[in-house]
Amino acid sequence: MDKYTIIDVDTHVTEAPDLWTSRVPASMRDSVPYVDSDKRGRKLWYLNGQAFAKVGLTATAGAGDMKEPPNDYTEMHPGAYDAKSRLEYMDEMGIWAMVMYPNVGGFGNQQFLKIGKPDLMLSCVQVYNDWQTEWASADPRRLLPITSIPFWDIDASVKEIERCLAFGHRGILFTGEPHTFGEPVLGDPHWNPLWEVAVEHDLPISFHIGSGNMEGGLSREKMKTYGPMSTFTALSVDFFLRNGMQLSDLLISGVLARYPSIKFVSVESGIGWIPFVLEALDYQFMGNRVAEERKDLDMLPSEYFKRNVYACYWFEQTAPQRLFDKVGVDNILFETDFPHPTSLYGEEVHDRIKGGLSECDQQTRDKILWDNAAALYKVEAPTTTDLEKVA
Repeated sequence: MDKYTIIDVDTHVTEAPDLWTSRVPASMRDSVPYVDSDKRGRKLWYLNGQAFAKVGLTATAGAGDMKEPPNDYTEMHPGAYDAKSRLEYMDEMGIWAMVMYPNVGGFGNQQFLKIGKPDLMLSCVQVYNDWQTEWASADPRRLLPITSIPFWDIDASVKEIERCLAFGHRGILFTGEPHTFGEPVLGDPHWNPLWEVAVEHDLPISFHIGSGNMEGGLSREKMKTYGPMSTFTALSVDFFLRNGMQLSDLLISGVLARYPSIKFVSVESGIGWIPFVLEALDYQFMGNRVAEERKDLDMLPSEYFKRNVYACYWFEQTAPQRLFDKVGVDNILFETDFPHPTSLYGEEVHDRIKGGLSECDQQTRDKILWDNAAALYKVEAPTTTDLEKVA
């Protein structure tokens, strides 16, 4: 690799086992996420005495898979949890910058709702954001934090966004399905303060897959009938398509009409489904004469998408070769999802890029792999010294 060629817009950092227990008051330590071993010696994350995730399940890249994930941090790729090792891996891969998302709190921070104590729920979000800021300090030009928010408290969410902005955070993580947690729908004025702070500071808002209510996804009945890995395979695709539902909701919500400069990102959901969703929305919009009912919607859903929404792809080969013009090359970002089970790792990163972008001209490649993300996340370009490291 003779230079950096990629900005990776979706990666995850494996949280330290004492991330929360070492940072909250002693009286609260029994009520926050912690790591312990079960009777079989497996390292698990616990909350309220209940195990909810294997430690290594979100860090399988180069070290295992969904069926046989690493059992402990020593078995993971060190770049999963160590910032210096992450930067070294990025240098090897020609990746200049990585946008970072959580695991333990959930992809929309919904896990903290189980705590049930508002003050402690807020503390857990703040503790995570502080830890992520510290982790990114290894090179804040290249490790880009996204602010987790306590979405169940809109005022606290705005304050947390403004607090983390001062620490160099580059975006906002929000559930694309707030109504599944008993909160108002996206188009409700309740969320206006969130949209306003995003616009004021030019921060994109991420809908990461799995940000809605995920209860019951891995049902015992399905796992018994289909098998655990088969069930998870179907569930993974369900998650991708649920982002399509969130996108449909967003495009009809009126949020994009009220805030013309706001930006949203559909994360880890692919792009192949987008042309169908946009075509279907436009068709239904016209056929149902929505413009007569909604005077605020003065453009077609596809036009709002083009102006306000980005989507990320990684493994797909068909969509990059055939559908870029239907999605819009200015709306597409590239990710690896490192170090998750579905991530691209090692040579597969460049193999997938080569296969998907082989018929694209250089300007299109540059937009998708670099330019779009650089503008969206305000990424500082590498210096001559940086480039010499990978020459």
